[in-house]
Amino acid sequence: MDDFLRQFSGYLRSAWGYRWIGLLVAWIVGIIGMGVVLVLPDQYQASAKIYVDTQSILRPLMSGLAVQPNLDQQINMLSRTLISRPNIEKLIRMADLDLEAKTKTEREKLIDDLIASVKLTSSGRDNLYIVSYRDQKPARAQKVVQAMVTLFVESGLGSKRQDADQARKFIEEQIKAYEAKLLEAENRLKEFKLKNLERPGGGQKDYFGSLGEVQAQLNQAQLDLREATNSRDALKRQLLGEEPTISAEYSPMSGMSASAPGGPSTAEIDMRISAMRNESEGLLQRYTEKHPDVQQLQARIRSLEEEKKQIIEKHEAEAAKAVMGSKSDTKAAEPRPNSGGTQIPNPVYQQIKVALASTEASVASLGARVGEYQARLDALRKSSRLVPELEAEFSQLNRDYEVHRSNYNNLVSRRESASISEEMDATGVAEFRLIEPPRVDPKPAAPNRLILLTAVLVAAFIGGALASLGLSQIRPVFHDGRALAEVSGLPVLGSVSMLLANERKRYERKRSLVFFGGLGGLVATYVGVLAFMSFVMRTA
Repeated sequence: MDDFLRQFSGYLRSAWGYRWIGLLVAWIVGIIGMGVVLVLPDQYQASAKIYVDTQSILRPLMSGLAVQPNLDQQINMLSRTLISRPNIEKLIRMADLDLEAKTKTEREKLIDDLIASVKLTSSGRDNLYIVSYRDQKPARAQKVVQAMVTLFVESGLGSKRQDADQARKFIEEQIKAYEAKLLEAENRLKEFKLKNLERPGGGQKDYFGSLGEVQAQLNQAQLDLREATNSRDALKRQLLGEEPTISAEYSPMSGMSASAPGGPSTAEIDMRISAMRNESEGLLQRYTEKHPDVQQLQARIRSLEEEKKQIIEKHEAEAAKAVMGSKSDTKAAEPRPNSGGTQIPNPVYQQIKVALASTEASVASLGARVGEYQARLDALRKSSRLVPELEAEFSQLNRDYEVHRSNYNNLVSRRESASISEEMDATGVAEFRLIEPPRVDPKPAAPNRLILLTAVLVAAFIGGALASLGLSQIRPVFHDGRALAEVSGLPVLGSVSMLLANERKRYERKRSLVFFGGLGGLVATYVGVLAFMSFVMRTA
């Protein structure tokens, strides 16, 4: 630390020896710098504020129906790319600046200056943009900002329309291409179906699905045929136990007198018993005798037979009493079932006959159905070798068709979405609002002479100090024996001090006062220039 302080004090003592040159340099830099600052032309700034409203109520309402690009990102990208050479050339024509540029060189310089000077900045997340430009002429600055605002709004709307037109054109081309592909795939699929219409695997269902379906239909038809056959056989057996005709005095159900003159009528009971027996035969084909429905039906049959028996016994008892009380010497002949009395059709026989005919027709129909299903099953089994090849070809054709159809439908849907999006853009989904029209600040925005003058004063002091220090290093002076020993590498045996007389001391004090007075004069000049500027601005 001591070495650093010693070295620093040595630099100061060396620079102090050339202080007059440093003062001169400071004055030169200060006067020239202040003069330049004073003659700099004023720059007037024009600005405008634009708000881009992207939060339209249509956006949530049309969600899922229309293509909704990221408007915030698009506007942000537009603001970054708006200040380009083609746009600046258009701005020059809009603001009539091309009248001032007579030559190509002047025009190129004007374009470069505008690219560097025109500013389009965002104020943050609120989509608020500020357009600003500085120029020596306030009217020209305002015209440039006005043209920039117009260009910004038109570029935002024009870019969306251009993107929509390009997207629609591309989608239309793709729809035509896929429409041709879809038509070709449909024709191939149609030709394949017509060619292999009678072959298994050439239709919509696969071979194993068709085989399983036919097998299930055959099994069901065989089951129905067996049930119909069993029902027919049961009716035949029942028909064998009945007579086509019966005597008017004989009932086939009991073998006793049923409809003799004055006798009891049991025909209704006989018909009910016959119907229940038929129903019982049908149930026994599916269930056993212990089934509740079968047992209940048999109990009802027994109940009817008991009722019929009671009626007949009652009638016989009454007939016996009548015979015993008769004075006739002849005995009543015992009735026989096969006497030569009147014969009538047996209603039970007729009913069984009708049921048997219906069952025979059902058996014939089911037999034909079983034969047809068996033939189909045999045909499917014989053509099993062609099935894998046909199904593979059909799957390939169907896959291509489905892919083309899906893409075609998606493109058509996107075209409709693009149309709705264009209508949304026409209604102003993103609205440009001019919050603050272009205006020019009456006070110059540049140059900031206060800061520039202060910088000139500081630069003058620094320049004078550097000049003194530089000369001291060019023409060095040793102020102590230690520094001389370090530089020469020789031992210093001693040093002789110089004592100044009083007159010399007074002279040196005067020179120091003059030096600091020169520095103070430079500062006073700086203050005077500031006061002059303030007076001019108040009177302007």
